Amino acid sequence: MPRDAYLTDESGLPPHVSGTVVTVGTFDGVHRGHRDVVERLVRRARTLKIPSVLVTFEPHPLEVVNLAAAPLLLTTHDEKQEVLAETGIDYLAVLPFTPRLAAYSAENFVEVILRRCFRLRELLIGYDHGFGRQRAGNVEVLKTLGSRDGFGVEVVDPVSGSDGHSISSTSIRRAIAGGDLDRAAEALGRLYSVSGRVVKGAQRGRTIGFPTLNLGGPPLRKLLPPEGVYAVRVQTPAGPIGGMMNLGPRPTFGDLTTSLEAHLFDTSGDFYGAEVRIDFVARLRETRKFASADQLAKQLAQDERDARKCVDSLKRSQ
Repeated sequence: MPRDAYLTDESGLPPHVSGTVVTVGTFDGVHRGHRDVVERLVRRARTLKIPSVLVTFEPHPLEVVNLAAAPLLLTTHDEKQEVLAETGIDYLAVLPFTPRLAAYSAENFVEVILRRCFRLRELLIGYDHGFGRQRAGNVEVLKTLGSRDGFGVEVVDPVSGSDGHSISSTSIRRAIAGGDLDRAAEALGRLYSVSGRVVKGAQRGRTIGFPTLNLGGPPLRKLLPPEGVYAVRVQTPAGPIGGMMNLGPRPTFGDLTTSLEAHLFDTSGDFYGAEVRIDFVARLRETRKFASADQLAKQLAQDERDARKCVDSLKRSQ
């Protein structure tokens, strides 16, 4: 087989590593089901005293294979890396997903990418996982390849939510799109969030007593909950800070562009240029147009009282 573009000496593994335990997937959302796979991966690698490797892709494979069917993302590339960094895996391998990689058969993917590049000794996969051309690398195929080529395959069963159904990225997307943040958080094992860089806004909030932290435009292909006003927790360089956020237009000021602007409680500073993460705590109300800035300010005062209650309740539950 000719040398492949993905098979290089720069796999990221030190030369002395002779074997690894690997899992493969898109891991969008890194939800509780994903975390179960990763936790098992880490435990198995430690038992065998070899490194753990998580192989994922950028962009989402459907963006290359069938863009019309590609979902909006629960986690952007950077957000996914941030969550995975907390899991204890030894190596995160992000493969550029290209038409050439999409054309790999399951057998070639295992041989070229997993065995030769990442030195696979054991493979952990979710019960419904599939990779390779047309997702032909299902559980049965992988077990057959493992028996033939001498690597173990462990299949991880689904994790169920409180409703008894299997947790999946698809069901979480449905919950978020429908504004069911509690259901999404239960399946994710954390609050749903959006990350971005703080930019300078129009500073209208300052004129009515509610200065805001403004994120640059909504991240490309990121799934956002319905437009509205939310109680939030903002992870900043100064630590987590409670607040409230408007997601959507600012109709009172005639601005119909979608924005994300958060008013932080009991803090000062602009955080311009900082990377922050905004955790959605609860939806307070829809976005609507007010007859005047004074009427908007009165509503924002009520929003603040409501948001503080939600944030305080979150603190007590943790």
